[in-house]
Amino acid sequence: MRATLATATIALFTASIIGAIPASAHEQGFDQVSPPTAEERAPELAAAPQGSATCVNGVAADTYSCKGIDMLDHLWLEDLGLSFANDMWGWTDPATGTDYAIVGGTEGTVFVDLSNPRKAEVVGMLPAHVLDENRPYWRDIKVNDNHAFIVSEQRPHGMQVFDLTRLRSESGVFTENAHYDGFGNAHNIAINEDTGYAYAIGTNTCDGGLHMVDISEPQSPTGAGCFNEHGYIHDTQCVTYSGPDADYQGRELCFNSNADRGGNGHFVSITDVTDKDNPVSVARVPYADAGYSHQGWLTPDQKYFLHGDELDEVEHGNNTRTRIWDMRDLDDPKHIGTFDNDTTSIDHNIYIKKQRAYASNYTSGLRVYNTKKVASGQLSETAFFDVYPENDNASFEGGTWSNYPYFKQDIVGVNTMDRGLFVLRVR
Repeated sequence: MRATLATATIALFTASIIGAIPASAHEQGFDQVSPPTAEERAPELAAAPQGSATCVNGVAADTYSCKGIDMLDHLWLEDLGLSFANDMWGWTDPATGTDYAIVGGTEGTVFVDLSNPRKAEVVGMLPAHVLDENRPYWRDIKVNDNHAFIVSEQRPHGMQVFDLTRLRSESGVFTENAHYDGFGNAHNIAINEDTGYAYAIGTNTCDGGLHMVDISEPQSPTGAGCFNEHGYIHDTQCVTYSGPDADYQGRELCFNSNADRGGNGHFVSITDVTDKDNPVSVARVPYADAGYSHQGWLTPDQKYFLHGDELDEVEHGNNTRTRIWDMRDLDDPKHIGTFDNDTTSIDHNIYIKKQRAYASNYTSGLRVYNTKKVASGQLSETAFFDVYPENDNASFEGGTWSNYPYFKQDIVGVNTMDRGLFVLRVR
């Protein structure tokens, strides 16, 4: 294990609260999973492959099955000062060009310097605003105007604001620069960097729908509006629309994975949030064999939407499934194709960069899909790195929750619940 001044400082904070973390899982299907015990982690820590490892003959570090992806570095949970990791995002410092991974975990948010991706270095941690013993796991981060905006299911956590430029000269345990308390808990957050608005979702407000926050002045966030017509929204991507539908050119739209906890079904929906005082439903479409509408991402041309359902593998027995939606007519989105991977694991977060989709699929790791034939309703897998070698079960037992492919360098960060942060490169 690595030992740095920053991780040592974080360890002091972690030790003071880690005893409060329960080991019980919550209800299935809402990203409810338990941190592994020390006994459960013993075998993997004993092997402890870390550092650089080239994918050769389908395996890296004698441990991880792979294709076309090399491991540049690996930080275990212990290196990060976390007991459990979940979502992540990233930031590239515009002044220095340094890439940073921003890692969410139970105890807080960890900042990792990737200027040398073969020697990732922990800079420090922003502790959780509050640690709720009953819901300790989830944390989500997005970035705008050199600030990180952090939400959590912990109650009453609200939204933390952290000035990322502090990473240039500070390290250790940080304090937040500002805090927004317009909601208590939130499952996720999206930001439209073009407009300076954040959208917290799955909060204890707006019936779990879009809670809008003006972050144009990052350290003075203010409530801006609410959309609750669709009920609970699990994830969203909000953009200034530049796609082919002339009726919505220049409008601010949110593309939602709408998992209605009221038992009314699961949908892909679109909301026009241009007028924060009067957001308007554009479309709301159900789909077959739904389990739990989870997350999706637009292609760069905003014509198509790749969508994942978190429980269809469990409830319907299909392999890892990604649905392809035609969004060229926003009033009438159409499901035009389904890609079932060879794996059986549950899919989680997917992001698209150019013609590659980067999918974090719990027990089967990072999967990279080619999107060249997306207009025909087709995807194909071109590369993968399995961060959970034990199995590819349709379960929440471990693996990767999220990834971040948008660094300045040609690297991908992959955050895992049980094994920490992987720094990977797709050939």
